[in-house]
Amino acid sequence: MVKHIVQFLTSLKLTVACLAVSMVLVFIGTLAQVDEGLYTAQERYFKSFIIYLEPAEADWRFPVFPGGYLVGVVLLINLLAAHGKRFKITKKKLGIFMIHAGLILLLVGQLFTDLLSRESALEFEEGQSKNYSEDFRKNELVLIDKSAPDSDKIISIPESRLRNGSLIEDSNLPFNIKVHDYWSNSDISGTEKPDSVKTDATQGPAKDFFVLPMPPVTEMNRRDLPSAVIELFDGDQSIGTWLTSAVLKPQTVSHEGTDYEIVLRFQRYYEPFSLTLLKASHDKYKGTELPKNFSSRVRIQNQETEEDREVLIYMNHPLRYGGLTFFQFQMAADEAMQRAGMIPTSTLQVVRNPTWLTPYLACIMVGLGLVVQFMMHLLGFLKKQRNRPKAQSPRSPNKTKAGKHSPSSEEQSGKSTTSATS
Repeated sequence: MVKHIVQFLTSLKLTVACLAVSMVLVFIGTLAQVDEGLYTAQERYFKSFIIYLEPAEADWRFPVFPGGYLVGVVLLINLLAAHGKRFKITKKKLGIFMIHAGLILLLVGQLFTDLLSRESALEFEEGQSKNYSEDFRKNELVLIDKSAPDSDKIISIPESRLRNGSLIEDSNLPFNIKVHDYWSNSDISGTEKPDSVKTDATQGPAKDFFVLPMPPVTEMNRRDLPSAVIELFDGDQSIGTWLTSAVLKPQTVSHEGTDYEIVLRFQRYYEPFSLTLLKASHDKYKGTELPKNFSSRVRIQNQETEEDREVLIYMNHPLRYGGLTFFQFQMAADEAMQRAGMIPTSTLQVVRNPTWLTPYLACIMVGLGLVVQFMMHLLGFLKKQRNRPKAQSPRSPNKTKAGKHSPSSEEQSGKSTTSATS
């Protein structure tokens, strides 16, 4: 049994099958980006172990194809098993070993990059300070306790738990939360529109609002705006029903003498330091409207390290600090905004990628392996050429086998003539 498993894991047929499945996966995943968008297609086809068939109006799903994670893991196991069974570390195969090690590092690094990396945005006005960034896609339902004078207690509920009819219970929550309705993308309006829904909200300034369900967005420069109708319970007693949305401001909920703010917002990532936007600059080429440069002068303040300094972030010159990389992403600081009296704003893309060095190391290992293997073959070829016996020089036409002088043609003709005369 074990022998058959080892043969299966180390077989070349498994390698070819994984490569064939990956080609099909790339093909269908690329086509799906047209209707589902880049982010959704990546999550469904490439950042998953199984691809499921999920009908729009059904509560079931059926597995139909292996996902990118599963194909990558199987291919990695196949490569490791085949390498351990067939290859031995010898001088002649050192280059091949380095090439395979680089490929393994590339696969493992990509897997951990998908699992550990994240991208978010930090948007602020001139003079504003922030110690957090907001996710581009994910959302959260947040309950904020502001009773303490010097700090806020924030309880975050991830979007994955906001499902129709779900009951959220937690010891950190002052009350239980029941989700009546949840829309992953929606529009909020104070007036009724075609296909809009009247909510059952009884509390808050948005209790008379209407929700218009919207299809998920597919453009990269837009994002979904979720909404939810939630009911709060103190035990079995209902406190009230609220409409929360990513486009609504925080709403106040009073319970047992304490005021809480409840809001559905983009998921935040807090850091132990803060950035203050000192100056947002939108430079243009003189005499034209062509943009020349976008730059943000920020101030870094870190109480833990007592650091307080200024840094300039501009195109192709990011800031790397605290395990994060801050790129200049968007800018709203042109002359039109200044004439309108609006405060300039800047948006930084915040990237957290602890495995960002692995692709570089993998490519270096593969390149060195190719060089080593080529040089070994070249040196072996030159050595064979050097040890090859030299070919003998061609025999002289004027020498006999015994080394005696052979008569020339003139001498032979002279002898023939003399004989004839005699």
